[in-house]
Amino acid sequence: MAHFKVASGRSNIALAQKVAEHQGIHLSEVTIRNFSDGEIWVKFEENVRGIDLFIIQSTNAPSDNLMELLLMIDAAKRASAQRVTAVIPYYGGARQDRKDQPRVSISAKLYANLIVRAGADRVITIDLHSSQIQGFFDIPLDHLYASPVLIKALSKLNLDNLAIAAPDVGGVKTARAYSKRIGGDLVLVDKRRPAHNVAEIVSVIGEVKDKNVVIVDDLIDTGSTFVQCAEVLKDKGAKSINGICVHPVFSGKALEKIENSKAIEKLFVTDTIQLKKECKKIEVVSVAELLAEAIIRTHDNRSISSLFEIER
Repeated sequence: MAHFKVASGRSNIALAQKVAEHQGIHLSEVTIRNFSDGEIWVKFEENVRGIDLFIIQSTNAPSDNLMELLLMIDAAKRASAQRVTAVIPYYGGARQDRKDQPRVSISAKLYANLIVRAGADRVITIDLHSSQIQGFFDIPLDHLYASPVLIKALSKLNLDNLAIAAPDVGGVKTARAYSKRIGGDLVLVDKRRPAHNVAEIVSVIGEVKDKNVVIVDDLIDTGSTFVQCAEVLKDKGAKSINGICVHPVFSGKALEKIENSKAIEKLFVTDTIQLKKECKKIEVVSVAELLAEAIIRTHDNRSISSLFEIER
């Protein structure tokens, strides 16, 4: 019998249930309700005293998801849980990781402060938007990568003559890592952001003519950048366009843009964020087994560095 327990907030119960199934356990019973004014109420319905507790909750919008996580951590600590680990498949707010203009907040740091102050003893997360966010936490943080499950899914397409495209300068390191793992030339799409959620593609660095291009990104929000990138590469003579994305934020009409794009053939995403509806061009691969193994190793105080499947 496991000497740890796994609980979940409401952001992605389906993923949490898969994690528990891989471990051969049931999710701990938690009651989460909203008062009529929206205030959140949390209660653990079973004993967690002296337990190594893992709380699975992504912090994607709305902000209720973050608040649920904080309240669950607080409730667990007040119930005398021995150790509380916040398992955050998608760490929302990570795009605001620096002061890039006057009088703006750094939400990535604020979220970290809140999680630590609430009482979390450790954090496990997947594919942070910026690796330096690990340093925002004053507690241990294990940074996992979804590359193994995504590459396995991509390999089913049996593509040759590959080119791995980074949709912006910030994604070059990740694209290079995929390029080393699966082969293919590295391509950079030079992008500018004149405003929030607005992107303009300036140029393409690298050769894509007659190649099977795979666009690699850590997250897709409005879908505009990804679709623009695919269309530009297609115009440059790419034979086919497929994509890999870890976090399917998919706000606004993102799903419609991807579905209606004539350039995009297939997009592989993970279940760090639960999709609101299905899309024929999108295939979801699960990170449940990755998280389940990370939780077991953390509980056993074993190294999980072998799960950090990415090149530096």
